[in-house]
Amino acid sequence: MTRSQKGGRRLFLPSLVSGGSLVILLGLGAWQVDRLIWKTELLARFDAVEAGPAQPVPASPAPYAKVSATGRFDHAREALLGIELHGPTLGGHLVTPLIRDGAPAILVDRGWVPAERDATITHPDGEVTVTGWVRPGETPGWFTPADDGPGRRFYTYDPRTIGAALGLTSVEPWTLVALADGRANPIALPQAAQRLPRPNNNHLGYAITWFGLAAALVGVYLVWLRRRLKEKA
Repeated sequence: MTRSQKGGRRLFLPSLVSGGSLVILLGLGAWQVDRLIWKTELLARFDAVEAGPAQPVPASPAPYAKVSATGRFDHAREALLGIELHGPTLGGHLVTPLIRDGAPAILVDRGWVPAERDATITHPDGEVTVTGWVRPGETPGWFTPADDGPGRRFYTYDPRTIGAALGLTSVEPWTLVALADGRANPIALPQAAQRLPRPNNNHLGYAITWFGLAAALVGVYLVWLRRRLKEKA
């Protein structure tokens, strides 16, 4: 094998590895750009929904739609959902069935309450109209705690499972997350959601990171290649 052939072999493997790594880094950067575009459009849609009026709840509402529903709260069957800290106080979300005439009940997430029920919680009587956003049902993950049906303590947003545990014969497969009324007392319980959820949008930073690593790889490779070619000369 000639000297030039040996030199070519020494260049081939590092070049192959560098080229493959570059393709992967550029692919990851492009994927983050796609995610950035999708997330930006999603957030803009949430802003539009939040700014617009609530629509009467349809038969099959779209996830995260802003709707209003009328019925009567069944406070005797309220339950606690999830775990959430407000400052030093541990609590969860108070879920109460909204009973409607001629339609399935809707589980309403009325907002956060302390786990220790020593605080005064409002319990509206009679017919009420609730405005909020539609939260689709979920399935438990690997590390989700087991629900306590008899104790009415739940950790998974599964309306049908919760409804069955509460003794409801018919319940919608989604939950209505109540939005706070701007005229309501801000310290009253439950503390309802102030706005629709906003997922994090860090994809621009991730894209810059991947493309930056790709540029750094190209720079390092060119410096290495120049030195190798000088050695051969």
